[in-house]
Amino acid sequence: MSLQSDLARVRGLGSAKNGTRTFWYQRVTAIALVPLSVWFVADILCIVDASHTETVDWIKTPHVTVLLIALIIALFYHVKIGLQEVIEDYLHIEWFKLATRICLNLVIAMCGLVAIVAVLKISFEAL
Repeated sequence: MSLQSDLARVRGLGSAKNGTRTFWYQRVTAIALVPLSVWFVADILCIVDASHTETVDWIKTPHVTVLLIALIIALFYHVKIGLQEVIEDYLHIEWFKLATRICLNLVIAMCGLVAIVAVLKISFEAL
């Protein structure tokens, strides 16, 4: 039991210093993901019966390449922000929180980079 008021206890916790920025980044990526996801699902439904060659030709289309890369960037950044919030809110051991955030950043960066390189490799392969 503490003699501090709830307000004093909250003030003693300090601020995250970047909560508003993270909030807006997550909202912006969510808004960007709506049309990108609708486009992606609609296009995938249109090419669901396509052969491998037709699918590769679809990815090689310049606007598809750009939209796929935009989708990958927005998706992985949105996932990173969301999981980072979960880590910050629910992990209370500082060294474990730091290690988990480092691992998260590495995994998200590597997966995003691999996805972008794969799209670019397909797109620029034997034009």
